[in-house]
Amino acid sequence: MELGTAIALIIVALFLGAVIGVAVLFFVPFFKNKKAQNNADKIIRDAEIKAEHIQKNAKIDAKSTINDMKIAAENEIRERKAIVADSEKKLNTREASIDRRDQALHQKENSLDQKKEEYENKIEGLKKKEEDLQVKIDQILQELQNVSNMSVSEARDEIMKRVEEKMTKEIALYMKNKEEQAEEEAETKARDILALAMSKYSQEVTCERTVSVVSLPSDEMKGRIIGREGRNIKSLESLLGVDIIIDDTPEVLTISCFDPIRRETARMTLDALIKDGRIQPGRIEELYAKCKAEMDSIIKKAGEDAVNRLGLPRIHRELIQYIGRLKFRTSYGQNVLEHSIQVAYLCGIMAAELGLDQNMAKRAGLLHDIGKAADFELEGSHVEVGARLAKKYGEPDVVINAIESHHGDKPAKYVISTLVVAADTLSAARPGARSETLENYIKRIEDLETICKGFDGVSNCFAMQSGREVRVAVIPEKIDDAASYKLARDIRDKIQNEMTYPGQVKVSVIRELRAVEIAK
Repeated sequence: MELGTAIALIIVALFLGAVIGVAVLFFVPFFKNKKAQNNADKIIRDAEIKAEHIQKNAKIDAKSTINDMKIAAENEIRERKAIVADSEKKLNTREASIDRRDQALHQKENSLDQKKEEYENKIEGLKKKEEDLQVKIDQILQELQNVSNMSVSEARDEIMKRVEEKMTKEIALYMKNKEEQAEEEAETKARDILALAMSKYSQEVTCERTVSVVSLPSDEMKGRIIGREGRNIKSLESLLGVDIIIDDTPEVLTISCFDPIRRETARMTLDALIKDGRIQPGRIEELYAKCKAEMDSIIKKAGEDAVNRLGLPRIHRELIQYIGRLKFRTSYGQNVLEHSIQVAYLCGIMAAELGLDQNMAKRAGLLHDIGKAADFELEGSHVEVGARLAKKYGEPDVVINAIESHHGDKPAKYVISTLVVAADTLSAARPGARSETLENYIKRIEDLETICKGFDGVSNCFAMQSGREVRVAVIPEKIDDAASYKLARDIRDKIQNEMTYPGQVKVSVIRELRAVEIAK
C-alpha cells in the first residue's frame, strides 16, 4: 500500500509540472514586456524546482517504503522457516518415538507368541499326564474292587457314610461350642441391659374387667331405672349404646359393652342419674351429654399426662387424644396405656445404654399399640390401624416401622424397632402381667408336651414354669451327647413354627445313663 502511495505522488507531481508548463506556454504570447517574460520564466523555474523536489521526495519515500516491506518480508520468511524447522524436528522426534514403540510391540508380540507356544506345550503335557493318571486310577480301582469285592459306587457310599457320621459329631460339637459362646456373650449383654432397665422402672399392672358394676342405694332404684314398661332402661341402652343387666343380685346392676369408653361413659351417666334421682328420658340425655364431655376431658388429660411423664415433645393433639383412650382399653387383662408407658420407659433405658436417641425410642414405645385405641372404629388389625394413624399425623419413619414390626407383620428396619419388640415382650410376657384362660393354658401345655414326645428317642417330657420351660428325657442308647444338642434345636424349631406362646420357651434335653449291678 505504501508503494502505491509513492507512485501516486510521483504521478501527481508530473501532472502538476505538465499543467504548469502548459499554462506558461499558453500565457507567454500575452506577455509583451520583458518583465512579464521574466516573471513567466521565474514561475516556470519555480514550478520545475518544485516539481523536481516533489519527484525527489516521492522517490525517496518509495525507496524507503520498498525497503521496509523487503525487511518485513525477510523477517516473516525467517520466522516461517524457523516454524517449519521446529515442526520438522518435532515430526522427526515423534517418528523416532513411533519407531521405538513399534519395535517394542514387535518384541512383546514375539514374546507372547513364545509364551503361547510354551503354554500349549505344557497343556499337551498335562493332558498326557492326566490320561496316564486316569489309566493308573482305573487300574488301582480295578485292583481295589478285586480285593474288597465292592464296586466304586458302593465304596463311595461307604466312605460318605463314615465321613457323614464323623462330621455330624464334629459339626454338632462345633455348633455346640459356638452356640454356647454366642449365648453366653449375648445373654451377658442382654442381661445387663434388661436388668438395668427393670431396676430403673417398675410398674404395677391392674387387670381390668370387661364389665362395669354400678352400686345402687337400694333395690327400689332398679325399678326406677327400668321405668314404666321399660321406658327408662330402653332409653338408656339406646342412648348409651350398652347392655344394662339387672338381675337378682342385690343393690347392683351390670353394664356390658365391647367398647370400654362407652361402658365407662355409661357408668358415669348412671352414677349421676342415681345421685340426681330424676330418672327420665329428658334428664338422661342431659346428663349423658355432660358425662360425655367430661369423658373427653378425662381422655385428653390421660393422654397429656402420659406424654408429660415421658417428656416427649411435639405430639399431634389428635394422637394425644388416642393415647388417652388407651387408658380404657385392656389386652388380656393388662391396661394398654400403662403397658405402653412401661414399654416407652424400657425402650428409653435400653436406647440410652446403646447410645441411641432416647426420646425417639420412648416415642416409638408409647405409640406402638396406638391402633388399639381405634380398632373398634377403623378396619384392620391394631398394627395396620396404628401405622395409618402414625402416617396421618406425621410421625417419623422410625416410629411407623416400630408399629408395623412389633408383631412381625413387617421386618424391623431400625434398632429402635427391635428395642420396641424386646420391651413389649418384657412388659407383656412377665408372670402376672397378662391373664390367660384356663382352657388356653391347658391346651398350650398339652401341645408343648405333644411336640416333644413326637421325636424319636424321647422317653418322657415335662412342661415347667407355666410352659416357659420344657424338660425332655431321652433314651441314652438311642441319643448320644452330640445328638442331644441337635434334638434340642429341632424341638426348639418345631415349637417356634407350630405354636403361639408369650415370651420364650427353654428346651432342656436330659440324657442319663445308669449302670446298676446287684451284689449278692
